[in-house]
Amino acid sequence: MTDVHAHFAEEGYEFPAEWEKIGAAGVKAVILAADTLQHAAWHAAFAAAHGGAYFTVGVHPEFAGMPFAEEDFCALALHEKCVAVGEIGLDYHYGAENRAAQLALFERQLALAEKLALPVQIHSRDACADTLAVLREHGGALGRGFLMHCYSYGRENLGAFAELGGSFSFGGVVCFKNARRAAEAAAVCPADRLLTETDSPYLSPFRGEKNTPANIPAVCRRLAEIRGSSFEEICALTDKNARALFKLS
Repeated sequence: MTDVHAHFAEEGYEFPAEWEKIGAAGVKAVILAADTLQHAAWHAAFAAAHGGAYFTVGVHPEFAGMPFAEEDFCALALHEKCVAVGEIGLDYHYGAENRAAQLALFERQLALAEKLALPVQIHSRDACADTLAVLREHGGALGRGFLMHCYSYGRENLGAFAELGGSFSFGGVVCFKNARRAAEAAAVCPADRLLTETDSPYLSPFRGEKNTPANIPAVCRRLAEIRGSSFEEICALTDKNARALFKLS
């Protein structure tokens, strides 16, 4: 099993106990997603010291308008365990007043992803139309594939992202009883585009608990129910897809 999107930097996990717990749950690979270059650097050091850990480099739309050094970005991206640019994108839920800066940051980082020949992990919240427009305009940056992390736009929009080459990761949200749209999207997601994540420490499938990549089995069990597959089939499928998209060793 693989968790394609989690956060460890400054999140209060106790290591090595947490990493041992993750391995004991059967999760063999974890991709640590960046929201800042500082957190990407922390994740790079962790990944270098832990087999099965990988990381991304990117600046979350929350930090649009704040400067970053492209040379630092590219140096992290060239690390042997960096597998993607991310998480990058648009978030209008809390930052709608900052749209211009978010769009500029998104486009800048897509250009870097194209230059670096890396896939992209995309954060998109309440910004479906603009996200699609930017991706269509910058199709050259999508040549290595892209992931719609914690996909939330329902089955009605899934096809538009899939046509651009997108893959889709689902996490603890699909385990919520009221998460109808997430479950419907997971049900129709093309088999070769389906991946699993936790977005740890957020969005635990167990309400009120801090999330962990050790909860990937709960996500896989729920996806098996939704798609009428076995747990083993979902584990194998999502692991295969993650390794193909992110070129995991």
